Amino acid sequence: MTTSAPKKILVIDDEADVTTLLAYNLKAKGFAVEAVNNPAASVGVARGFSPDLVILDVMMPELNGIQICRLFRADPELKNIPIIFLTARAEESDRIQGLEVGADDYIGKPFSTKELVLRVQSILRRVGESAQPEGGVLRAGDIALDLSRHEVRLRGERVDLTATEFKLLQLLLERRGRVQTREQLLTSVWNYETEIETRTVDTHVRRLREKLGDQADWIETIRGVGYRMAEARAANV
Repeated sequence: MTTSAPKKILVIDDEADVTTLLAYNLKAKGFAVEAVNNPAASVGVARGFSPDLVILDVMMPELNGIQICRLFRADPELKNIPIIFLTARAEESDRIQGLEVGADDYIGKPFSTKELVLRVQSILRRVGESAQPEGGVLRAGDIALDLSRHEVRLRGERVDLTATEFKLLQLLLERRGRVQTREQLLTSVWNYETEIETRTVDTHVRRLREKLGDQADWIETIRGVGYRMAEARAANV
């Protein structure tokens, strides 16, 4: 009987006490952990370590977390790795900026290590579910989401989505025509059952729409409620 290799977590924070604390708790849950206290070395370490998920501080010297996240998202080897921002900057504008540059989650300091571990597990579970070769293609207009290949194409051209964006689009396509509240999306896509900012959903929907270009209007906003994948486009589109 073979056992699967432990998931690998890369922790990037210039404070050694933070990386030590996180490494201890994550290893206790069975993860393989690599810690980086020098932000300038983070991209190189990530390429060598090939993590399944990155926990990234924002306020660091030389390179801050926003800059590092952009470097990850622009790197062919690293662009699809889920990223959790961990930072003392917990204002709404800071969270929105973090999500807009490609982060999958955002946790403020001081933080609960138990909550952080749960969020790590939640994201990895979501990525694993999205990677399952279930087969079949979900379509809306020129959008084609291939479950077996885990890819999205627009008129045959591949669209690069993060794991969260892929899961969000998949859910809307699977429930096409049915309104999904922000709370339902948080539970189904993010696997969160506790109260967190529903603005997280709005930010990811906006990013997804930007990537879908002229097909973005398939995702309808239901004012004051949530979102829906349209069953048909408006006649004047």
